[in-house]
Amino acid sequence: MNQQLNHHVAQFLYENADRCDNREWDDYLQDFDPQCEIHLPQWIDEYNYVTDPNNGLSYMYYSDRTGLEDRIFRLRTGKSAASTPLARTVHNLMNIRIVEDDAEQLVVKLNWNTFYYRQGLQSNFYGYATYHLNKVDGSYKIAKKHIVLLNDRIDSVLDFYHI
Repeated sequence: MNQQLNHHVAQFLYENADRCDNREWDDYLQDFDPQCEIHLPQWIDEYNYVTDPNNGLSYMYYSDRTGLEDRIFRLRTGKSAASTPLARTVHNLMNIRIVEDDAEQLVVKLNWNTFYYRQGLQSNFYGYATYHLNKVDGSYKIAKKHIVLLNDRIDSVLDFYHI
């Protein structure tokens, strides 16, 4: 695999995570294609999770970027009581690998861990994710983000900025 391409993709994903951690919401949103699908499925049992958001429960499902835009609007305006105050987060991305590469899109898999602190409590969420990245003007736009949460016992808020 092309190491320069791997590096370029990893840098894009690191910057996206950093924008989220630093609450740079406008730049964060620009990383997502307007038709971007975001899916965080629930587990059916210990080894299987929902694969079709239309036929099962999900912790989070946005069929396009407007769902993410709405969440960010609610954070900015204080209309998200569950996220006030907003958690401090740090995202760690690991084992980033390109599994498909065609002329228009990359499919990238990675492992992730997000540590957070809110109202005197600290914890973390972790799992793995698959990104579909559209190639756009020498960079990328996230066309699809599928996240699997491995520690799905949720004792507090779980929102887009945790994953």
